[in-house]
Amino acid sequence: MGRPLRITYPEAHYHVTSRGNEQKDVFKSRRDREQFLSYLESATTRYRAVIHAYCLMTNHYHLLLEIQH
Repeated sequence: MGRPLRITYPEAHYHVTSRGNEQKDVFKSRRDREQFLSYLESATTRYRAVIHAYCLMTNHYHLLLEIQH
């Protein structure tokens, strides 16, 4: 069963995080991190998101973002 839909409203900020399965690495190299940042850049344009802060660790990441309505 999926999670409930996220409540959205103008100027809302969201903390998004994801961790590797069994706490395994999600970024194995510098190239992996660069590719992930490239995906984030394209997503900001596509979804009108503003990334205020991010933290990339080896086995997880955190994003603080805002979706523009």
